[in-house]
Amino acid sequence: VQLQASGGGLVQAGGSLSLSCAASGRTFSRLTIGWFRQAPGKEREFVFTITETNSAYYTDSVKGRFSISRDSAKNTVTLQMTSLKPEDTAVYYCAASDYRWGPSSINDYKYWGQGTLVTVSS
Repeated sequence: VQLQASGGGLVQAGGSLSLSCAASGRTFSRLTIGWFRQAPGKEREFVFTITETNSAYYTDSVKGRFSISRDSAKNTVTLQMTSLKPEDTAVYYCAASDYRWGPSSINDYKYWGQGTLVTVSS
């Protein structure tokens, strides 16, 4: 599976960004697609994930601000981020898992994209 993340950039606090993850090489509809992020000096952490049945799970810090959707016709997953905070600044990675329950552990994701930088200024 090849994954390509895009959409990062610089935004002011309170603003919005939409990240896209394009997948190829496998049956997209059968994959769980997750988003992770890694801030400078910190470990990579789980953000959001969506299963093949469109069940979605997220970390508490993004509740009510981020949302996720998938378009199987386009083989893409979109992470919509609103009300961004400086602490959301990180490199965001999309990843794919063969596990169907929507895991949040990095170790459960076998395929990774290259990451896209999101910078939120205060």
